[in-house]
Amino acid sequence: MGTVAVSTRTRFQRTPDGAVWTVNGPAHAFWTRYLSAFDRVRLLAEVADVPLPPNGASRVDGAGVEIWPLPYGRGPRGLLPGRAALRRSLRYGVDDVDAVILRSPSPAAGLLVPILRRWHRGYAVEVVADPQDMFDGPVVTYPVRRWRVHRAVRQLREQCRDATAVAYTTGTSLQLRCPPGPHTVAADYPDVDLRADAFVGEPREPAAPGGPVTLVSAGTLDRSRHGVDVVLAAMRRLADDGIRVDLVHLGDGRSRTRLERRAARLGLAERVVIAGERPAAEIRSWLDAADVFVSPASVGAPSPVVVEAMARGLPVVAVAAVDQPDLFEADCLVTTGGPAALAEVVRRLLIQPQRMVEVAAAGLVRSRGYRTEVVAPRRAMFYRAVRMAGRPTPVAPAARAREHAPTS
Repeated sequence: MGTVAVSTRTRFQRTPDGAVWTVNGPAHAFWTRYLSAFDRVRLLAEVADVPLPPNGASRVDGAGVEIWPLPYGRGPRGLLPGRAALRRSLRYGVDDVDAVILRSPSPAAGLLVPILRRWHRGYAVEVVADPQDMFDGPVVTYPVRRWRVHRAVRQLREQCRDATAVAYTTGTSLQLRCPPGPHTVAADYPDVDLRADAFVGEPREPAAPGGPVTLVSAGTLDRSRHGVDVVLAAMRRLADDGIRVDLVHLGDGRSRTRLERRAARLGLAERVVIAGERPAAEIRSWLDAADVFVSPASVGAPSPVVVEAMARGLPVVAVAAVDQPDLFEADCLVTTGGPAALAEVVRRLLIQPQRMVEVAAAGLVRSRGYRTEVVAPRRAMFYRAVRMAGRPTPVAPAARAREHAPTS
């Protein structure tokens, strides 16, 4: 069935024995999804050499999955000095494969498309993120960030338009902003799927009234819009009303120190634990020990941790999840009002134990739509379409313009 090259912006670590590892990124089992239509998967990914596997790391390479290492760079500045080497590595990485799938947006995808066009090679796209989430951070000034986001959206729009096939995993907004071309095979499916052991049989029983309540949240702290500061401010409001709430955040990044200082200023230092990046195997234990999951920031696609929290029977409160509102109960979705609104939503849940059970039960039902046996066939159908497309010659933009020009 051939080999497919898959570009990803996930970064991996490689030990001297050649094994490739990840701590919180997709491990080997995730990438085997492409084996439903291909014999082998070649991941085009940045790889850093390390002496030992990181603590809690999982193996990425293995049966059917190989890694094509790209030069490792730290952010856009790190990519610039090695841009020529990166292009060269990408060219060699896709030279002998039968199909190319770009998990986009990513820097590698942006560099690969011109190469494939020059070779008259077709490619498929899986839209797995919103470009606005790629260039967000305190080190980027607003005008620069705006320009880079605009460029990333333009690139993604062109990729989707010219691809032989495109799949959206990010909800509806990006399908409207970056639509497929008139001759492009289009599909949509979630990038998240859960096996049977991820689900509980019934929703979580609420904590005893008046006792301490543990919130859990997850996500990178590298973005300025991570939303954890909103959760901290809401906790302070709840504490002022005599409601004891603790927070465990699963994630790490540049903003960690600032958030820890903010928690101390709010008098919450002993109630907030930033647990850092945790291995996937540990996340379920953290979820099972919590009472409410808070999704603190809007993202283009449902986070795997959000879906797994629902599958574990946790009530989920979301802040500004405008791209997938149907995933959440309406009274647990905070779109305006900031900390005050979030505090009010959490307060209402805590004083209404029956409502907590109802929210958890509704989330458990929704999470079953992400079961592997539901999602995998839809993905496999798309991958088979990509395989059957082979190496077609894409329609040149100029030719497409002539083809669809109005006739007199």
